[in-house]
Amino acid sequence: MSQELSTTCVIAGGGPAGMMCGYLLARAGIDVTVLEKHADFLRDFRGDTVHPSTLQVMHELGLLEEFLKRPHQEITHVGAKIGETKIRIADFTHLPVVCKFIAMMPQWDFLNFLAEKAKAFPNFHLMMEAEATELLTKGKRITGLVAKTKNVDVRITADLVIGADGRHSVLREASGLALREVGVPIDVLWFRLKHHDGDDQDFAFGHIDAGHMLVMLFRGDYWQCAMVIPKGGFDALREKGLEAFRKEVASLAERDNADELQSWNDVKLLSVQVDRLKRWHRPGLLFIGDAAHAMSPIGGVGINLAIQDAVAAANRLARPLRAGRLRESDLAKVQARRRFPTWATQAVQIAAQNNILDPVLKSGTTPKVPFIFRLAQHWTWLQRIPARAIGLGVRPEHPDKTLFTN
Repeated sequence: MSQELSTTCVIAGGGPAGMMCGYLLARAGIDVTVLEKHADFLRDFRGDTVHPSTLQVMHELGLLEEFLKRPHQEITHVGAKIGETKIRIADFTHLPVVCKFIAMMPQWDFLNFLAEKAKAFPNFHLMMEAEATELLTKGKRITGLVAKTKNVDVRITADLVIGADGRHSVLREASGLALREVGVPIDVLWFRLKHHDGDDQDFAFGHIDAGHMLVMLFRGDYWQCAMVIPKGGFDALREKGLEAFRKEVASLAERDNADELQSWNDVKLLSVQVDRLKRWHRPGLLFIGDAAHAMSPIGGVGINLAIQDAVAAANRLARPLRAGRLRESDLAKVQARRRFPTWATQAVQIAAQNNILDPVLKSGTTPKVPFIFRLAQHWTWLQRIPARAIGLGVRPEHPDKTLFTN
């Protein structure tokens, strides 16, 4: 048994890229349907860093004041301890935007907020527990998709299908588009540690020592922690035992113990991958976000690249969709707009992985503080450079005011 539906644009994936694009297109008057395969947005250890570039988008859409009423923490600086030396790396307080900080907000709160705002438009439709499984075609053109729901398969025809279904995209696999994969020497373990009185609260903090690296992000009553490990190294850690792992974590986090890690179930493995589609589109089909380019967790920029893709796509596609004259050349313009920011960001991440992280993890000695970071402790204006790279990125996008005015 199947059901037939029709819409102007169907978006597979209710993550940051899919929800923001769906919201913007609906606000521009497009009939849009967003599919989310889960029953809700509640998932642990998803990216929670909402960067100044994304906060600026929220401001320009008139949503920022209400958005920041949601529980969040604000990070104004990034610091690190290399061996026994503490340094400040990035200072966001001088950025030329409204919010001069990174907002740490659970991704489900961010997505629920976008969903609530989008539902105010009668032409926006959100289907939960609906997973896109295959593409519909007519000749060379994509004409829709098939979504699996709890009860029936739904065939949805549309002028445009947007694949925003993540780094393991089913639609990308079905599209036949070529993917360029980049070798990555690291994985990341996510876990939580309790917040202690006296801990710095406006910092994202990293500790780098001989063969070890730990990043800590303040989340109110706890720290969200990311331990960088060699690719495929999780099994070796487990073989050493949980107690040895807890001692290593406690040492890097500068605390007496890490007893809150009761079992390996408290530790989540993120298998890091970096890839990007050579071409993001086919007639009637466009990929954005992680489905178009999986990012490394370095810099925490994944959500924000996805949001930038969504804004660029909505800016370029709303008018031709509204007029019923969408061409593949319109889709190509989205990729052309976002190709360089994606390449440049991945290039920096790959360079950091290969030239900093991998050598540190393989080394048996404490690394020296790089000269540029030592210099930045005296010439503090240098801290604004990494802040701009992390906080704003390459070619930040701005919503087209002529399309998205209330």
